[in-house]
Amino acid sequence: MYKQYTMELAGRTLRVDIGRVCAQANGAALLHYGDTVVLSTATASKEPREGIDFFPLSVEYEEKMYAVGKIPGGFNKREGKASENAILTSRVIDRPMRPLFPKDYRNDVTLNNMVMSVDTECRPELVAMIGAALATSISDIPFDGPCATTQIGMVKGEFIVNPSQTQWQEGSLQLTVASTKQKVIMIEAGADEIPEDKMLEAIYLAHDINQTVIEFIEKIVAEVGKEKHAYVSCAVPNEMFEAIKEIVTPQEMEVAVFTDDKQTREKNIDAILEKLREAFAENEEWLAVLDEAVYQYQKKTVRKMILKDHKRPDGRDITQIRTLAAEVDIIPRVHGSAMFTRGQTQICDVVTLAPLSEAQKVDGLDDNITEKRYIHHYNFPSYSVGETKPSRGPGRREIGHGALAEKALMPVLPSTEEFPYAIRAVSETFESNGSTSMASTCASCMALMAAGVPIKRMVAGISCGLVTGETDDDYIVLTDIQGLEDFFGDMDFKVTGTTEGITAIQMDIKIHGLTRPIVEEAIARTRQARMFIMDTCMKPAIDKPRSSVGQYAPKIIQTTIDPTKIGDVVGQRGKVINAIIEECDVKIDITDDGFVSICGLEQAGMDKAMKYIKTIVNDFEEGQIYEGKVVSIREFGAFIEFAPGKEGMVHISKVAKERIDHVEDILTLGDKVRCKCMGKDKMGRISFSIKDC
Repeated sequence: MYKQYTMELAGRTLRVDIGRVCAQANGAALLHYGDTVVLSTATASKEPREGIDFFPLSVEYEEKMYAVGKIPGGFNKREGKASENAILTSRVIDRPMRPLFPKDYRNDVTLNNMVMSVDTECRPELVAMIGAALATSISDIPFDGPCATTQIGMVKGEFIVNPSQTQWQEGSLQLTVASTKQKVIMIEAGADEIPEDKMLEAIYLAHDINQTVIEFIEKIVAEVGKEKHAYVSCAVPNEMFEAIKEIVTPQEMEVAVFTDDKQTREKNIDAILEKLREAFAENEEWLAVLDEAVYQYQKKTVRKMILKDHKRPDGRDITQIRTLAAEVDIIPRVHGSAMFTRGQTQICDVVTLAPLSEAQKVDGLDDNITEKRYIHHYNFPSYSVGETKPSRGPGRREIGHGALAEKALMPVLPSTEEFPYAIRAVSETFESNGSTSMASTCASCMALMAAGVPIKRMVAGISCGLVTGETDDDYIVLTDIQGLEDFFGDMDFKVTGTTEGITAIQMDIKIHGLTRPIVEEAIARTRQARMFIMDTCMKPAIDKPRSSVGQYAPKIIQTTIDPTKIGDVVGQRGKVINAIIEECDVKIDITDDGFVSICGLEQAGMDKAMKYIKTIVNDFEEGQIYEGKVVSIREFGAFIEFAPGKEGMVHISKVAKERIDHVEDILTLGDKVRCKCMGKDKMGRISFSIKDC
């Protein structure tokens, strides 16, 4: 049965069509927000997937190019693999919703969000976030929702609820907050050094808006929502836990997991698993879930010790950061490099500088974003965690971590006028035991400074964790979580920033939300940790950007020319500019408004190219001395090329001080000569003289 629902959201009408399309999906909603249209569907398999110990949730965000009236590029003329924006949007939808599904649910679930029309006043990413929650809530898939998402921008110091695409990009805040009816469940932010108290204000403004959306969804669920289906629980039997405890006592498990060395802990757990496999050799049903049972046993042990005894697995205090180390210039010949180590997490970051013409081209639904001048890539090889598997390229996690570090550093980068380079930072994970994305931020900041990029301020990042008890006020916030505390804890709250404020946030949780005191404490704790990392570790390694780029980095000089003269510099079919590039061994970029960048490794070649360009675009001035090459000899004189495509003539009477009968008596083709501009002759032509230099 087709039903339509509407609500006013941030000054625009949100319309939801239920029962109009996709009747065979478990849940489907066609959402209209302005002229933005997104189809959100939720489907689940009828049976659980066998042999897995995780919830198989897949979230897709599909960008259809017809939504903005484009035909996809390339030979196939159809959409290919998901764009980076699509992958990041899928992650933002996934993170708040995943904890709201039952922990023992093993049925495959797919949440698909297809963008069918884009109105730049209504961002499709936001519509998809609302649509995914709505489609799941009205479906028969077990889900402890509803939840809702709101985005907050900031323009001229004022908050904008669900900003337009332009306001989102050009404003000083890009905040996405997801909530349930009671608590905040996800935070994602990019910010231009927003103070902590202002960020909290924005977060809870979004949380309040979310409550109106949740009420709207609840109304729809009450009218058309399906009864949630029953499912086969994959929880570990209680009697198995009791049997395990008789073989491995809680004290033995505590000794096994409480060590500051990841490899030692893994060996201890392997020994326990082997002991239990021998004990349960005759019970195939228990052997099938033994790994999950031991995982849960570890989790309960770690959580109890942290929450009740304030004892962390590696012996640190609750607010203590692991041992820190930093150094720069560890890789020769690259343009900038740095390594940052925090405990058993180690990142090497390498920066490469290039002309602006090498900025990454972006083809997507947003016409305002056509290229990226700063690119941050993050790699997570299997050896960083002592495993072996082939590299298949970056996955969603790697893309997400790279984007977070990129977002963290964007606010402090110099403008193209101040620093006319495209910049690529690559974070290589050498070792991982918790929060490599925050280590990437620290390493990248130092590598940028080592490369001579004049960033405004130093940026550092840190992550806080959480262990909760039975009540909202029974919790412990942990500074600088390691892998075990991330796996067994309830939160991974990453914050990056400068001394002035926050530049990025990414918060993931495994529970049904955070109270405001937890959010406030986490933000305050991360600020303290950032200041400590910068003062005690990063600044001793490099305290400010180097005054110039390194020996092996390209150098860039710039000038501006009259846009009407661009054609003279380029020449027919690029003949002039290509001749300059080849002769001077440089790269030249010219914008439509006449901004010229010359890039090269040798200053002499760059200066020569600059001289050529200025000669081409400027009119010859009487009395000015020029240098050129003889390119043609005639009976009446010689033609001198002062720059590719720019020539002048020296009359035979101006070649030498004495009278000559033939130009060839003095000049030959290819001779380098100095000439003086004599102004215009009787016929109005510019004339030059060699003898008057």
